[in-house]
Formats: sequence, structure tokens, C-alpha cells
Amino acid sequence: MEHMRASLIIGVVLIALGVRSLVYQGFMYTTREKVLDIGPVEASREKRNWVPLPPILGGLALVGDIVMVLSAARKST
Repeated sequence: MEHMRASLIIGVVLIALGVRSLVYQGFMYTTREKVLDIGPVEASREKRNWVPLPPILGGLALVGDIVMVLSAARKST
């Protein structure tokens, strides 16, 4: 019973991530780069990086996650 409930929760979370992937079609993260380093003087900048995700990947993940949730729900009843 606990295994099925965990599968259901994981499936719902993955559905949310699949929907997000379809809506935003990627994600962004920030890195820090050192620009200047002269003795005690140091300067850095933040650089934003974009990682694109193809819509087909989000769609496939969404379909797979829905199947996972439905099978977990069917086993629990």
C-alpha cells in the first residue's frame, strides 16, 4: 500500500514538472564568474544560463507520468 501511495505522489510531482516543461520550454540557472582578481581587489559577475528543453520531451514525460498515476490509482482500489 505504501509503495502505491509513493508512486502516486511521485507521479503527480512529475506531471507538474512535465507541465512546467511544456509551458516554459526550458530552465534558467545562475553562475558566478570571476572577472577581476588583483591582490585584495576582486570582482565577479552573475551570468544567467538558459537550458532549452524540446516540447516533445515535456509531452512524452507528461503522458508517461499520467499513465504512472493512473496505474498506481488503479492498483490502490
